[in-house]
Amino acid sequence: MKSACAAALLLLLVAPGVGSAAEGDAGAPDRTKLGEFVPAPEPFPAPAISLADPSGSTADLSDFRGKLVLVNLWATWCEPCLREMPSLERLQSRLGDRIAVIAVSEDRGGSKVVEPFVAKLGLKSVKTYIDPKSAVGNAFEVRGLPTSFLIDRAGRVLGRVEGGAEWDSSKMLGVIEPLLGGNGVVKASSG
Repeated sequence: MKSACAAALLLLLVAPGVGSAAEGDAGAPDRTKLGEFVPAPEPFPAPAISLADPSGSTADLSDFRGKLVLVNLWATWCEPCLREMPSLERLQSRLGDRIAVIAVSEDRGGSKVVEPFVAKLGLKSVKTYIDPKSAVGNAFEVRGLPTSFLIDRAGRVLGRVEGGAEWDSSKMLGVIEPLLGGNGVVKASSG
């Protein structure tokens, strides 16, 4: 009887993890597909954060209200970040002032590390900020880099992408472009 109870208890402890892993719920943080846009179950207020550009000028995230915002957290040592940066530049260039692409570097070396990197890649359209103490990453509860957040005109987080993405791909444009018209309908990039 003891062994039957122990087996039943073990089954109860293990079964929920097995069942939920098999279901593939894309909204669960530990089952997120890298590079895919995952809408938030409900839009929620973006954290109140202050951003500093490499020259030391500051801006608050709330300064971008009224515009669709893509906040991308990255670092110069992060290989997937390096691969996705040109697509962020192309996205900003393509959509112009209809979106604000904000690249926030989490490099501890700050501007002395970031400025040469930005110059080497020729990033001119994307707004670059530095966050050497990871305050922005902590405010957004980022688990790894790169991670990006799409924020609506009212300052609400619509969803996130963990891992590198091709931001100017038809899949990502299919997520972003409907939001430029202000309809507020958010869909996952996977389908």
